[in-house]
Amino acid sequence: MKIALINENSQAAKNAVIEQTLKKAVEKYGHEVINFGMYSDGDAVQLTYVQVGILAAVLLGGGVVDYVITGCGTGEGAMLACNSFPGVICGHAEDALDAYTFSQINDGNALAIPFAKGYGWGGDLNLGYIFEKLFAEPSGQGYPRERAVPEQRNKRILDEVRKAAYRPLTEILPDLDPALVRGALSGEKFGELFFASCRDEALAAVVKRILA
Repeated sequence: MKIALINENSQAAKNAVIEQTLKKAVEKYGHEVINFGMYSDGDAVQLTYVQVGILAAVLLGGGVVDYVITGCGTGEGAMLACNSFPGVICGHAEDALDAYTFSQINDGNALAIPFAKGYGWGGDLNLGYIFEKLFAEPSGQGYPRERAVPEQRNKRILDEVRKAAYRPLTEILPDLDPALVRGALSGEKFGELFFASCRDEALAAVVKRILA
């Protein structure tokens, strides 16, 4: 599994710590972490939590990554922004139990974490526990296990509802503020990482036009 890390501007200074903690938790399972920044609070490109949602949708929609780890001060804004786009099911986790139950019950592909709220002594340990429980088992198995069948049925229903409720991302992006979208996709390593791995030619073409 390829896992993207995305930080918005208010929590960019924690990027290196989050990346290190995430890699320690998931690389032993054979997963790869790809850091899309922000890498520091001094980066030229300053991502808002709204732009985090755009970037997450483009990465997941293009098949560049399988999962997105993100957040903001409270995690709420990043979660709402991610869930504004097709193809993204983003949960919110403050601890390992939140992460595990989201993975097993809701079977999403993105997680927003509060990187400021409650982040004090032991904050890096809590992150590690979150990442451990999020990726320790295949997602969507149900919790408790005897609830697996109805929970999996509800997830399929949700997927169908979302298909009907959202337009394709290739139609959404051109209708957004061009500066907002360009800002979301102008990170230091975005072009190199995205175009080399994007599996959706139509989406890649839209992104190229936006960045041109």
